[in-house]
Amino acid sequence: MPLWSVHHPPKAYSAQDKRDFATAVTGYYTRVGLPKFYVVVNFQEVDAESLFVGGEPATDTVRIVIEHIARHSKDPESRKRIGESIQKVIAPFTVDRGLHTEFHVDETPQDLWMIDGLWPPPGGSDAEKLWVEQNRPIPYQLDQEPNPVSGH
Repeated sequence: MPLWSVHHPPKAYSAQDKRDFATAVTGYYTRVGLPKFYVVVNFQEVDAESLFVGGEPATDTVRIVIEHIARHSKDPESRKRIGESIQKVIAPFTVDRGLHTEFHVDETPQDLWMIDGLWPPPGGSDAEKLWVEQNRPIPYQLDQEPNPVSGH
């Protein structure tokens, strides 16, 4: 699951801006085969008295914390590509609007992740493909195909 926490000043984003931002983020991940429901974007408005950069109040700053769980980068070059790709996704909502922006990505171990009491299936597996198709978690066993009707 990618979980994005977008810390931003008041009125930086309208409801439509947030929807558009979340749609862009979701598209980034679905293009590489993740289910849409894996993608969570949480907008957290932070007032001027509560966000400081360099010890000074920051009224034009967006700070994004990203948790990657479903997929992990393999090496420094892939991490660089991920960072550059994320920058392209966020630019229309941040730097292109004149907002000071910083982000980082954490990679959480997959064995510390469950959805609706289920361990997510391995990346690229038939079970994961069904999760993509159904846009919801479906019980499965690795040695057999998931059954979207019975759940077994």
